[in-house]
Formats: sequence, C-alpha cells, structure tokens
Amino acid sequence: MKRTEIKTLLQDVEVGTKVNVKAWVRTKRGSKNVAFVALNDGSTIHNVQVVVDRDKFDDSILSKITTGASVSIDGEVVASQGSGQKIEVIANDIIVLGESDPEKYPLQPKKHSLEFLREIAHLRFRSNTFGAITRIRHSMIFAVHKFFTEEGFYNIHTPIITGSDAEGAGEMFRVSTFEPGNPPRTEDGKIDWKQDFFARETNLSVSGQLEVETACMAMGKVYTFGPTFRAENSNTTRHLSEFWMIEPEVAFADLEEDMDLAERFIKYLLQYALDHNQDDLEFLSKRLQEAEKGKKESERSMELIEKLKFVLDDSFERITYTEAFNILRNSKPNKKKKFQYLIENWGADLQSEHERYLVEKHFKKPVILTDYPADIKAFYMKQNEDGKTVRAMDVLFPQIGEIIGGSQREEDLEKLTQRMKAMDIPENEMWWYLDTRRFGTAVHSGFGLGFERLMLFVTGMGNIRDVIPFPRTPQNAEF
Repeated sequence: MKRTEIKTLLQDVEVGTKVNVKAWVRTKRGSKNVAFVALNDGSTIHNVQVVVDRDKFDDSILSKITTGASVSIDGEVVASQGSGQKIEVIANDIIVLGESDPEKYPLQPKKHSLEFLREIAHLRFRSNTFGAITRIRHSMIFAVHKFFTEEGFYNIHTPIITGSDAEGAGEMFRVSTFEPGNPPRTEDGKIDWKQDFFARETNLSVSGQLEVETACMAMGKVYTFGPTFRAENSNTTRHLSEFWMIEPEVAFADLEEDMDLAERFIKYLLQYALDHNQDDLEFLSKRLQEAEKGKKESERSMELIEKLKFVLDDSFERITYTEAFNILRNSKPNKKKKFQYLIENWGADLQSEHERYLVEKHFKKPVILTDYPADIKAFYMKQNEDGKTVRAMDVLFPQIGEIIGGSQREEDLEKLTQRMKAMDIPENEMWWYLDTRRFGTAVHSGFGLGFERLMLFVTGMGNIRDVIPFPRTPQNAEF
C-alpha cells in the first residue's frame, strides 16, 4: 500500500479509507486492552493517533513501539472518540522499521531546555519546536527565491572562497593548504602565500556583495543567497560564525528605490509565512507565551502572529540618522541614563537598544534610517554632498533592531578610490571591482538581509543558534 503523509491524512483523507503510515513514535500510552500511539513524520506539527488493539498483536511487536522508533502501520481511518482530533487510525498491521532504546534515547516525551537540545542538534529536528522551525525555514527559503523571480531578478552564485574583505572588518577565516606549523616563508621571514593553493592569501567570504555587483552591471537585477562567515569571537544570542545572507543588487536604482524594494521584500516574506505556516506559527506563539509566563507584562514579547501583522499593516517610517540621533538624545531613557550606551555625540554607532526604542516606543512601527555618518559605514557607500554622511539605509524591526542593511553604492571612480585609500583598502587587490566604475558605471543600490535574523523574527525564538540546523559559534563545530 502506498504511504500517506500525516499532513495529507489529517487534511484530506475520509473516514473509512485504508491507509499506510510510516513515521516515528512520539508517545505510547494506554491500558491492558488498547494502546494509543502518537506518530509524526515531519510533514506537519500535528501527530496522528493510532489505536492498537493489544489482542491483535504479539507483545514482541508492541514492546518495540517506543519513543523514537520508526514504524510502518496499515490501518483504517475512523472518527476519533477523543477530544482534540477529528480522526484516528485503527491499526491492522504493524512493522517496526527501526527500534529505539528507550533507556538511551535522549528525547523523552517531556519538556527539554533549548540548551540541552543544542547539545543533541542531530536529534532536535524530532522535537515539535525544531520541526516547526525547520518547516518555516524551508518556506522562507522558497519565498525568497519566489519573490525575486517574480520581480525579474537573476540568482548569482558568488564565491565562498575569496581574496577580498567586503566589509573591511578583517575578521575572516583563512583558507590554506599549508602545514599550520611550518608554512613556506620569503627571505624576509613572511609567509610566502605565492606557494599556497591559490597563490595568494584567501579566506571564507563575509559577503557576496562585491561580486554580485559585477553581475548587476550587466544583468540589471540580481541577488545572491549563500553562506557567509565571520571569525568574530562573539558569544551573543544574535551572532553566528556561519550564517546565510540574501543580497540583491539593482542597476539604475537609487536609495529610495532600494528602500521600496526592501520593504516590499520583507512584507512578502512575512505574508508568505502567515499564508503557509499558520499551524507552526500558532505552536511557536503558544510556546513563547508559556516561556514568558513569569515575566511582567511590560517585559513580555509581542504575540508572534500579532507581531508579524504589525509589520505588514504599517508603512515603514523613514527618517535620517540625524533625526534619529536627536530623538534618542532627547528621549527619557537617555536623559535618565537608562540606555546602556548613552547618546551624546553625533556620529555614534546606534545599538540595538536605540533601534528598538525608535521602533517600539517612539514610532511604534518599523523604521528605515538613512544617511548615516560615513565614518561608521563601509567604503562602497555613496557619499552625500555634505561630506559627512553616506546614502546608507538600515531597516529596524521590533525585538530585533536592524534586520536589513543597505545603501546606494558609490558609482564615481575617483570618490570610491579616495575612500578606499582613507580606509587602507589596497586598490591593486580590488582592480576588478573598480573596473565596474571604469567601464559603463551607473547608479546602483542593494542591501543585505541576514537570513537567521529574519528567522529569529518570524519564529519568535530568542537565540540565533536555534534557527539554523547546526550552529557554528566560537569553540562549537560539533556536528
């Protein structure tokens, strides 16, 4: 008999239908005469209940139906006699496909801490929480490609191994075939990178932006969606050493068009989640409310689905960095020294607490900040005529702070090279990037969205390590 997925079974299969279910056992309970087995196959947050008449089956079979075991069950769909479910399956034949030792299986039918589940990341997919996150993550990946395809963009695979540092941060993972303790050296004692595999010093990419800009200058509208790496020794709830970035780039588009694209994009993704992951979102919402029961009302998170609609229902407020600086400097938290980082001098890099104040307290809607001080932004951003600011934009969200960062790019070759000199970025290593300004330069803009930051917002999870299957963080690459 052909297998029926549990999602299909619960939604579309009529009472009286003969079905085959292949899935993993979540729980088994019952009495002397009957056992109730909850099965889940990953297709939905919901389990299907299978009713097993103990008189029909040998104890040698029933004893192997334990939490974590995989089974194949033939049976008949009937109307459920219990509450909370419309149908259940009466078992006619049971095959245990894979046994699970109940004494050693770490995922018992009880509540486990997220910290514990990170220690068994290879098994945490089997929990309700991470099943929901995995399905939502898939939906968001699909929605990203769907949005850009509908908007006429081309997907570009940019290099993972690169010789450039797009952000100028210097915190990169080196890629080399040299023996760590004995690399070849030049006469002056420096490492001779010319003898390495790529004949130069190379690293894992921190961003695909610079490479995707080159495609933009021929294809018009492009985007990259790939892994990026930062060797930043940070153990916060918002940082990973390996994460995924979405970076569109649009030729002939200025900052206003860039902001329009960013707002349209993020709203599309959130609407897609609401349309396609309602059950998972409702489960995660209840989970979050349960986790925050002990908190004061003022400290609790906004209800998850309400939060997503909060972003969808409002046009994003657009203000300059200078306007935001004045709001923050004159705010009560700043005057009463409630901010951890006080706002005093123009040019300060805004922190998450400042961004959240603007979104959650002052405007009570998502905010796009523009025209940042040049000194705190990357070299490639378009310089404004005031000589102090650049045409940058950051999209700020409730509970997250910055979720998107972008800019109009500097298309003027002379201004770009001057900026690179000021920031000690060698022109000879970036000759190919500068060629896009030498040959047919044009106004263009783009942005970057950290996919895991998006996942934090959509799922309501509090730690970024819980929205990527196998988190890579300092001193953690177990799986």
